[in-house]
Amino acid sequence: MKFMKLGSKPDAFQADGNCIRYVASELATDIVVNVGDVKFYLHKFPLLSKSNHLQKLVSKANDDNTNEIDMINFPGGSKAFEICAKFCYGMTVTLNAYNVVAARCAAEYLEMKEDVDRGNLIFKIEVFLTSSIFRSWKDSIIVLQTTKALLPWSENLKVVGRCIDSIASKTSMDPSNVNWSYTFNRKLTVSDQITESTDRFQQKFNPVPKDWWVEDICELEIDLYKRVMFAIKAKGRMSGNVIGEALDCYAVRWLPDSVTGLVSEEHIRQNKILVETIIWLLPSSKDVCCSCSFLLKLLKFAILVGAGDGPREELMKRIAFQLDEACAKDLLIPSTSDETTIYDLELVQSLVNRFVLHHAQNTDYEKNEKGTDDLVLGRVLWLKIGNLIDAYLAEIARDPNVTVSSFVSLSQAIPPSARPIHDGLYRAIDIYLKEHPSLTKTDKKTLCGLMDVKKFTTDACMHAAQNERLPLRVVVQVLFFEQVRAASVGMNPPQNISCPSSRSTANTEDWGKTVPEDYKSLDKQMKSMKIADEDCRKNGKKYNKKSSKNKGGGALLLPSRSRRIFDKLFVSSKGHGENKSSETSGSSMSPTSLNPGETKSSGSSSRNRRHSIS
Repeated sequence: MKFMKLGSKPDAFQADGNCIRYVASELATDIVVNVGDVKFYLHKFPLLSKSNHLQKLVSKANDDNTNEIDMINFPGGSKAFEICAKFCYGMTVTLNAYNVVAARCAAEYLEMKEDVDRGNLIFKIEVFLTSSIFRSWKDSIIVLQTTKALLPWSENLKVVGRCIDSIASKTSMDPSNVNWSYTFNRKLTVSDQITESTDRFQQKFNPVPKDWWVEDICELEIDLYKRVMFAIKAKGRMSGNVIGEALDCYAVRWLPDSVTGLVSEEHIRQNKILVETIIWLLPSSKDVCCSCSFLLKLLKFAILVGAGDGPREELMKRIAFQLDEACAKDLLIPSTSDETTIYDLELVQSLVNRFVLHHAQNTDYEKNEKGTDDLVLGRVLWLKIGNLIDAYLAEIARDPNVTVSSFVSLSQAIPPSARPIHDGLYRAIDIYLKEHPSLTKTDKKTLCGLMDVKKFTTDACMHAAQNERLPLRVVVQVLFFEQVRAASVGMNPPQNISCPSSRSTANTEDWGKTVPEDYKSLDKQMKSMKIADEDCRKNGKKYNKKSSKNKGGGALLLPSRSRRIFDKLFVSSKGHGENKSSETSGSSMSPTSLNPGETKSSGSSSRNRRHSIS
């Protein structure tokens, strides 16, 4: 920290209690200056030789036959006046970042200018500010913090503006010219205090990051912080990502972690101002945005503190632009409306609709104007949004108040191409079925109609085959497709896919943990899309060749238990004509759809056999 010593005489100020200050001298004092609650017993000559304002006050006091002077609304209080008085007496006084602004405002109040005495206090303080304080990063921040208690004096003297400009200029400097000890919060420990050569060696291999200044200015209150950030943005040399990082850091520093602390009556107004200010400080460029997680966190705060429609709409636009970068936990925004659901589903539905509308238009343009690389990136984007929605559905499925229509609407908000694999959707539907055991058959049919068993992985098929929460027709479709898929690639089907007479309730959470990581990666999903397209073209030819040789093709590859299911279903279908099962799913893959010559089994026989098959 920079400092400046003024005067050379010993400090002769003494105190008598908390309210009296006097100068220890052989000469009797002849003036009393009242500053707040403190009385200063001083001598006229030293004071009048430096202060034009005191000359006027003493002249008026003489006319009133009194030796007391009242300093009303004196900037900086008694401590600032004591600094000025010591300077008048020539006593030693030390100025630093913590008291220099108060001394500067007090000197201005007392009119300690050059026309009164050469080398007066105002001149010396200005030299100290210009040559030392504003050149120091740490001192500039400290001084700016002290200006708040000295308004409007510090503003009128342009101390605030000069501090802000100093800070903004230093944030824009080349990070290679910044030393770690240059920053405000990073202090070298004893072990780090090594020789200069070693320090340079370490600095060479540990360059200072571009956001080195972010944490340092977080201690500023929101009004000063806003002005600093505006100045930084006005320089035009700071990337939007770094500005976003700074705003994120500031929000973490000042916004409470708990909802109770955020919306408490004591702090909700301040928190509302803080949130709205951070929103308006977001980078304006659409090419470089803050992280979607941070934007969703801001949106959650904005809703809880009751921020205005303008800031909330601004956040919605930004989030919808990059929703694919979010995670399911970020979307769990508490509902504040009269809805009975825990989370705000309408808000998420609106975000998804905006995302789909925006990127669907861009995708059409890319197909006509851009190359293959852009199309690949676009496909990755849709895969990410598909994974996000499936994960979010799994989260809200545990809410007993989520209706089937809301679940279905959100599931269908994204195009089918965003879900090349339906494992995530199956997991969400299975959780919903588990948490809503009283669903009607129609509701179950509607939910299961969202899934396509042809897009299940082997692990999902194995789980679904033993899941008694699913309608029997869906389980049959899963078993049938797994056998067809195994036959189409010339492999033996997995022997552990079976449908016992009493299907056990599969553990959804355990299955979710056993899903192979390969299928969680976007690369694998994209490859599986290509493979699926090729398999669909080849499936018919291979299946027909094998069926002509084996009179049933894939059916001969079924394990014993699965084979008994198909045998009984096919026998039953011949005896009951055109009657339809009451338990159906919306999936396009079923034994009857692949064998148009056979009729569907009756609902009564299906229900009876569901518990009689061994």
